[in-house]
Amino acid sequence: MAQGTRKHLMIQALFRLPERCPGRLIVTTGLLLALAYTAAILFLPRRGGRLVVGDGVHYYVYVRSAVFDHDLQFANDYTKLYGMKTPEDVPTWMRERTVTGHVANMMSVGPPLLWMPLFLLVTGLVAAGRLLGIDYPLDGFGWVFQASAGYSGIIMATAGVWISYRLAARYFDRATAIWSTLAIWLASSALYYSGMSPTYSHSASMLVVSAFLYVWATSIGRQTAGRYALVGLLAGFVALVRWQDAIFLVVPLVDAIWHGLRPIEAEAGTPAIARLGRAFVRLAVCGVATIVAFAPQMLVWMVLYGSPLTMPQTGAWMQWSAPFWWRVLFSDLHGLFTWTPVLALAVVGMVPLFRRDRRLGTALAAALLVSLWANGAVVEWWAGEAYGARRFVSCFAIFVLGFCGFASTWLRTRPRLLVTIGVFVILNGLLLLQYELFMHGLARLAPYPSGFYALVVARFLVPFRLLGWLLG
Repeated sequence: MAQGTRKHLMIQALFRLPERCPGRLIVTTGLLLALAYTAAILFLPRRGGRLVVGDGVHYYVYVRSAVFDHDLQFANDYTKLYGMKTPEDVPTWMRERTVTGHVANMMSVGPPLLWMPLFLLVTGLVAAGRLLGIDYPLDGFGWVFQASAGYSGIIMATAGVWISYRLAARYFDRATAIWSTLAIWLASSALYYSGMSPTYSHSASMLVVSAFLYVWATSIGRQTAGRYALVGLLAGFVALVRWQDAIFLVVPLVDAIWHGLRPIEAEAGTPAIARLGRAFVRLAVCGVATIVAFAPQMLVWMVLYGSPLTMPQTGAWMQWSAPFWWRVLFSDLHGLFTWTPVLALAVVGMVPLFRRDRRLGTALAAALLVSLWANGAVVEWWAGEAYGARRFVSCFAIFVLGFCGFASTWLRTRPRLLVTIGVFVILNGLLLLQYELFMHGLARLAPYPSGFYALVVARFLVPFRLLGWLLG
């Protein structure tokens, strides 16, 4: 065999590897993210020496306080984590107390519950090490404890990616499913929250929302109360991770109404009013199951705020009548399409997805639209400090299916598919490098991605500036 032919076959086999071993590739990618996270811990420490930062701190205090203090009094946790030395260091939000005398915590309890297994394992190992003479503080503040939250996030994100791939493979061929999954993972904000900031809630939402959609979609032909109860339980846990994601209840709502209006053959003779009545009962079962799964959050709110249902950010946090949806999509301040343009293709792909399966396409499009409305209704629609429109990471599985629809319609050849994905992955990688350099204090090399030059042009110059800085 000619050498050129052998090389060509080797290249073909390399490109087909993801299709032959999708699970191994996803796990390997997750392991690489874990290695990168480890390297960042060792060589690029965050300001203040903490591993959990931003929103992650408020999630972390739940698990540390529950395990070591057996309460939900967070003042000592915040004082230690933020390194407060004097009374002047204490911020106003810590001095103010709720009606029950607690420091407020605006974050959800779902992520800490998912972090708990690995956190308890690390706690047990540290305790065992101390018995063997290893002098490491058993207080829940050390790096190994904080790192357990980060590694838990990476594991959850990787599992969510795998479940999303499995869902996509039920509707599209394996090649389209795995390449589309990799495209959305590596070319969107999901990559950042899978490995660079895994202690935010978004890695957990990738897992629970993907699992919710998988169970719903794979049982879509079973219109039973038991099936709606299971879907409701999963929806409740979705809301437990990010209570904003309760909007995903629109999926079983559309499903039930669709079935009531368009009966299966076995119910063709059943009156419409009877079918709609059954749909109402199933939705009621789904709602009750959702409340049951969401109960831990209500209990925590009862302790912290004296009420099982509350809005910790206060009612002014949402402006339902005037959502900023246009800015959420196109602003240079973390816009969904401006920061991660691959998702625009995924949204376009919802059209062929609808043609392939109308019930699936309608339910997922409804979830995406309600998510856009809800995220746009937040006063702080740019989501604070974020890499892209981070609140849409919950829609990861929907974007995967949408990109599958786009790829199967307009990227039918392998070279066209791989080149398109490669371009978007490179664009995201360059922007991610720029963003991380800025966040680590190297603004002279990498400006913050805001404005045409800094968002569109600078990412191509930053690698050369970084190389010159390293060599100079």
